[in-house]
Amino acid sequence: MKTPTVNYRKEKVADLNIFYREAGSKDAPVVLLLHGYPTSSHMFRNLIPILSEKYHVIAPDLPGFGFTDAPNYKEFTYTFDNLTKYIQGFIDQLGLKRFAIYVFDYGAPVGYRLAVANPEKITGIISQNGNAYVDGLSDSWNPIQKYWAEPNEENRNNLRAMVAPGTTQWQYFTGVSDPTLIAPESYSLDQFFLDRDENVELQLDLMKDYASNVALYPTFQQYFRDKQPPLLAAWGNKDPFFLPPGAEAFKRDIPNATVKFFDTGHFALETHVNEIGQEILNFLAKLPE
Repeated sequence: MKTPTVNYRKEKVADLNIFYREAGSKDAPVVLLLHGYPTSSHMFRNLIPILSEKYHVIAPDLPGFGFTDAPNYKEFTYTFDNLTKYIQGFIDQLGLKRFAIYVFDYGAPVGYRLAVANPEKITGIISQNGNAYVDGLSDSWNPIQKYWAEPNEENRNNLRAMVAPGTTQWQYFTGVSDPTLIAPESYSLDQFFLDRDENVELQLDLMKDYASNVALYPTFQQYFRDKQPPLLAAWGNKDPFFLPPGAEAFKRDIPNATVKFFDTGHFALETHVNEIGQEILNFLAKLPE
């Protein structure tokens, strides 16, 4: 079987270089892949070849992550509204008129903001542990929620362990029955970027601002009810952050949503890329042009 060609590009959006991976025919329907914390488009390295045989796949790194520019936190506003502004500029500059979105973790609040702002562009949504309901928040969020409620230096400092190597690996291995399926370059690359000078500060800014995403859950849910976008929830059922009820909740607002659980953790593509890839292909085949 021929190996699909993946191009590694950068697009200047305002003052930032946005790195992205691109594969598939430019005449094919577009799928936009939005990664989460603490990773990058590298998390899609095994999914892109599966999807790009039939689809035009585009996977950017969010500002502050991966190979996209990461300005110092004192010079750039690290909020989810601002991340979305740059990804909006990215899709506008690439001229993306219609596309499906795959959202995961941090990519979910960015993707849902894009969907609310551009409902005419969205052909469908694949949510892989991309939460939009309070039902999905586990107790692992308690220290972060404490920082939302009391944004003082002590509570900020208590979150510094979130960017430590042990925590990064914990996110990858928790809930995984066969740890030999986790590629070491995945968490190693994530940690390389987390360890950049003062990167911890921008990550703490984003953890603080995650409260804005929870505040927008009702807005996202209203969009789901009003627009009824085709939606596939592909969920690692042992995710330590986002619980299965968060996936099941989509059906409250989108009764025709498809919810599939996989016996794995947060980074479900590391262990179940072939199974999830097939579910996505089945889902995309039914979408409008």
